[in-house]
Amino acid sequence: MKRDGFEKHKIVFFLVPDFSMIAFATAIEALRLANRLLPHPAYEWCLISSDGKAERASNNIGVNVDGSLDEIRRGLVGPARPEMILVCSGLCVKRFSNLQLGNWLRQMHGEGVFIGGLCTGAWVLAQAGLLANKSCAIHWEELPAFSEKFPDADVHADLFEIDDNIYTCAGGTAALDMMLHIIGKHFGNDIQTRICEQALIDHTRSPSDRQRMPLRARLGIHNSKLLFIIELMEANLSEPLPLAELSHYTNLSRRQIERLFARHLGRSPARYYLDLRLERARHLLLQSDMPVIEVAIACGFISASHFSKCYRESYNRSPHSDRTQNMVKIN
Repeated sequence: MKRDGFEKHKIVFFLVPDFSMIAFATAIEALRLANRLLPHPAYEWCLISSDGKAERASNNIGVNVDGSLDEIRRGLVGPARPEMILVCSGLCVKRFSNLQLGNWLRQMHGEGVFIGGLCTGAWVLAQAGLLANKSCAIHWEELPAFSEKFPDADVHADLFEIDDNIYTCAGGTAALDMMLHIIGKHFGNDIQTRICEQALIDHTRSPSDRQRMPLRARLGIHNSKLLFIIELMEANLSEPLPLAELSHYTNLSRRQIERLFARHLGRSPARYYLDLRLERARHLLLQSDMPVIEVAIACGFISASHFSKCYRESYNRSPHSDRTQNMVKIN
């Protein structure tokens, strides 16, 4: 779209209750800085909530919007149609439902509008049927529950993904990386660099850069064999590998593996593996509506009773009570 002879890009942000402030703010700031540094203001944006009232972020800060979905969408037709619609959400996205929004997103995508999700926005897009057989990204903490809920979506632990005019990012500062990518496509790499300098960041990250810190930094260990074993464990949580198989893959004896875990992690290999599976199970319990038995199976437990016993020993409460307490807390 051009206005007054200048290229204009209109972006609509739909704010889901308890949305991620960091994802929303970094996306908006990238656009603001681009307007400041370009010869003319190239970006304009509009904020929408379901009812037109101020929406609260997960940090309890309220953000005023320009109107309700019903009010704004009636004006966004023809030449006024936006170039992109971004859904910004957070940890409570699974409790959000808006059929009107889903219908509008599908309609706009069919008319060539770019559709995107910030942080857990991929969840809303998947509910609207926009991510079947599409590559997408979501925050690593939400990825297990998302994969179970939407098996047709090709979800990745990348910073952001672009597929068929659908943009999804993992949240946090990954929203900045995705917006810089979009701005760079519009105006070139030079403006990307200048925005980075203004924002005091030293480079832009690529879509496939990892979300989490490398294991070496996260665990503070440098033994390559031990790191390889842990990577194998993390990649095989639903069907845990026996110690004999880990030994085969690493050319280490069982005793050598046990000594490595005791020296660097203060736990046996079996205990560490169990803790990984329980951590994944807790994420699924608190961030999905999967039945407990399905959570147990997805994390490699042979029965619900065995899972409950291990869970209680680690967290001092049953899976059911932990889920219930978490629902009370977020409500």
